[in-house]
Amino acid sequence: MAHDHDHDHDHAPHDHAHDGHTHMDFAEMLPYLEQEAELTSPLYASAAGWLREWQPEPEMIVDAGSGPGIVSCLLAHTFPQARVVAVDGVAPLLERAREHADRLGVADRFSTLRTDLDDGLGDLEYPADLLWASRSLHHVGDQRTALEGFARALAPGGAVALLEGGLPARYFPRDIGIGRPGLQSRIDAIQEEWFAKMRAELPGAVTETEDWPALMHAVGLRHVATRTFLLDLPAPLSDEARAFVVSALTHRREGLGEHLDADDLATLDRLLDPDDKASVHHRPDTFLLTAHTVYVGVKPE
Repeated sequence: MAHDHDHDHDHAPHDHAHDGHTHMDFAEMLPYLEQEAELTSPLYASAAGWLREWQPEPEMIVDAGSGPGIVSCLLAHTFPQARVVAVDGVAPLLERAREHADRLGVADRFSTLRTDLDDGLGDLEYPADLLWASRSLHHVGDQRTALEGFARALAPGGAVALLEGGLPARYFPRDIGIGRPGLQSRIDAIQEEWFAKMRAELPGAVTETEDWPALMHAVGLRHVATRTFLLDLPAPLSDEARAFVVSALTHRREGLGEHLDADDLATLDRLLDPDDKASVHHRPDTFLLTAHTVYVGVKPE
């Protein structure tokens, strides 16, 4: 379970599939996960600051589905009195999380726990005052049961901050001068079908209406707030942001390309060709605009 991201919600901006399957190798995706989380860090910093309204001085923070720990470390900086536990099921990601914590000077109050969210958070040494789950819950087959586990892991008065949903990322105008206008919308539609298949193939998959406040209420949490945070990087993009757009579209090409028609596939290939002047590598109109939504639920005292 690994999302800094995610990093992601056009369901999962970093999700990809091979040979028609929806299994994801998060360890293989490590460079991309880090690239996304670092670029999106201003959005996460805004969200973390907003969470002070419910948890101004948490002593224990859990990042459930932490990935490589970039956001875990950001939470440690936002709440300098807190101990942070990064929870993930992928060992190489947790190893990288510990490296980030050491590099960023928070290792003395940073630890990791390797477990799949399907198995709950029962090995936590102390209850959490703040539990952050960014685009990780939707990778658990039974989301309601996992959310019940989140609630059990909270101290009385503790808060769950659940990042799910939002808006798909946009990188270009509707008409980019090559191919048919609306390429990104068509890719989004294919991604939605892929996401539904991914959910259906998860072990123990249970269909849930994605009404996150209602699910919070169902597991005994009091929904107190919802807010959407915007990442708006206008054209012309920095080299770092442009490289991320290339990576994101490359993942789309690898995972969903077989479902695009020939014209759209040819357009996408041109966008990724560094020798093509119409590609992301050169075009001046490339931007990055996305929005992530955070839901906060509090455990009664």
